Amino acid sequence: MSQTVADLVRHAGVVLKAAGIEDAPREARALVALSLGVAPDRVRLLTDENVQPGAMAKLRDLLDRRAGQRVPMSHLTGWRHFYRHRFEVSGAVLDPRPDTETLVEAALSHPFSHVLDLGTGSGCILLSLLAARAEAAGVGTDVSPEALALADRNARRLGVSERCLLLNSDWYEVVEGRFDLIVSNPPYIAAAEMTELEPELRHEPRMALTDEGDGLSAYRRIVPEAVSHLRQGGRLLVEIGWTQAADVSRLFRQAGFQEVSVVRDMEGRDRVISGVLPA
Repeated sequence: MSQTVADLVRHAGVVLKAAGIEDAPREARALVALSLGVAPDRVRLLTDENVQPGAMAKLRDLLDRRAGQRVPMSHLTGWRHFYRHRFEVSGAVLDPRPDTETLVEAALSHPFSHVLDLGTGSGCILLSLLAARAEAAGVGTDVSPEALALADRNARRLGVSERCLLLNSDWYEVVEGRFDLIVSNPPYIAAAEMTELEPELRHEPRMALTDEGDGLSAYRRIVPEAVSHLRQGGRLLVEIGWTQAADVSRLFRQAGFQEVSVVRDMEGRDRVISGVLPA
């Protein structure tokens, strides 16, 4: 008996819902689109079309990876929307999340011309900032060559590669010069909390998630050393876990930062710490 596109969408929706996938209907359409090799918005137009056996076989493989192995949807599609752009992603980088858009918006609330992004990963923060500020240039660092190669492809796709330098560096290790803005979304999950995370995170690089300690190790290095890499009046902004505001704010003040403040995300949770290096 032949199957239609609508049959595939229903089947995928049932499998995903049974696996506890929150947005099963939307993801079902996206996986069917992948199996058919069409854009997701085309699926609704093809509901009555019969499908070839190969499409069903491809869908079964995608459902096994998404529902069975809990591979992130972005790893199956190869991209993720973040802020105003579409970024290529893979298992080599942290999957960009809407919460991190809080950091981008906070950074864009003040002028800057030279920005440093520590642990750039896919480049989503740095490249979003450069795309929004045509006069700005930036540097992104990462210890992963695979992440830097992916960030470079994203920079080229967004048309900002000529204003972007990507360095293989352990935080500030090979960074030269001073900046008027430093941003970072470092690994801030404590090692003891890793077992409590959603299963999709098993497919992301562990070193981008946890410091294998108390979750504060990266800030203990990023914050004090920022003083040597910021211009007077420059700003440092870091993303944090929602329980870390007091500890990270204390590190900012100990390093001499002023105007230390907490920025909350769209759900009202503490998400970003901001500070200004006094003139």
